[in-house]
Amino acid sequence: MAVQGVLANRLRSLLTMLGITIGVAAVIVLVAVGNGSSAAVQSRIEALGTNVVTIMPGFSFGRGSGGTQASFTQFTTKDVTALEDKAAAPDIKSVTPVVNGSSVTATFGSASYTPSQFVGTTPSYEEARKSPVEAGSFITAQDESQHARVVVLGETVVENLFGSQNPLGQTIKLNGIGFTVEGVLVPKGTNGIQDQDDIVIAPMTTTQDLITGVTGGLSQIIVEANSSHDVNAAEAEATDILTPTHSSDGTANFRVLNQASLLQTTASTNHVFTVLLAAVAAISLLVGGIGVMNIMLVTVTERTREIGIRKALGARRGDILGQFLTEAVLLSIFGGVVGVAAGLVGSLFKIVGVQPVVQLYSVLLALGVGVAVGLFFGIYPANRAAALRPIEALRYE
Repeated sequence: MAVQGVLANRLRSLLTMLGITIGVAAVIVLVAVGNGSSAAVQSRIEALGTNVVTIMPGFSFGRGSGGTQASFTQFTTKDVTALEDKAAAPDIKSVTPVVNGSSVTATFGSASYTPSQFVGTTPSYEEARKSPVEAGSFITAQDESQHARVVVLGETVVENLFGSQNPLGQTIKLNGIGFTVEGVLVPKGTNGIQDQDDIVIAPMTTTQDLITGVTGGLSQIIVEANSSHDVNAAEAEATDILTPTHSSDGTANFRVLNQASLLQTTASTNHVFTVLLAAVAAISLLVGGIGVMNIMLVTVTERTREIGIRKALGARRGDILGQFLTEAVLLSIFGGVVGVAAGLVGSLFKIVGVQPVVQLYSVLLALGVGVAVGLFFGIYPANRAAALRPIEALRYE
């Protein structure tokens, strides 16, 4: 009888189901978008290494004889040597110095290009920054010691300088100085802010000799911990070693970026973002439930005489209550199932550049809440129908 009641007004039932369908689909899709965004950000951070601490020079302010004074630190190879001391820093696996060149123009034949990143570093950079080569080889310890004029290029630089040509073994000019292409990095894509393939890497000694100069100091020091569990310990050891020589009034004048902490903070932020999206989508379910209640109230009013006749023939209060409550739940179940299908299909497509990642819990939760909403908002109309007195229902026009 409940199914017959639902099918008696197909258009009305369809429109009622639509509210639940939209709510369920919205919850599934928006949670999937939130999780997809979180997964994308985490993969970008992990691509830089989760057991890495980056130490950068910075300013500190203190009081001097002339008032407040600013102090700027400058890292040198002595700091790298101090950090490599296993006795003082047992949790540090490797230490990688980095110098950055600015506005370095690369030319090959008639092609000219200025990469966004020019990095002078040591062989340990490959593992610390998860930057393996796709072809050729990374810079070696021999390249570093011999001040070799060799470079490793990112995919973006290769495309702009060589097009479809093989770059390995070719000679390019950097600010007019010849360098041999020794390797090509595995493409990484963008990290959301910067093209990670728009990079040129050369031995640090060569870079200081020909591009940046030795007096400029190091741009940053990359410290790799023995494992992801030792990152905080490695950070503390590095800070303890560098603070005595790089501080002002006891305050360290350098900045430390912990990749593991950044990953945790990002994951926490994305979780809040996902919950917020789900909460916004849940409002659609609430609106759909109100629609179910409105339609069921109209249905009760239209079928007052039917209720009176059934009661006169012996139907009990529970029979009437069960019939109308079942109708409300059926509308919610049908709408919820269609909403799940729509949400799964919608999650197959990229949304604002994010590939949604469907979570099983969101599907079950959305469907369960959708049915519960229909049940909750169907109770009042069903109870109202069951409470009608037979004589009044039979006289109703």
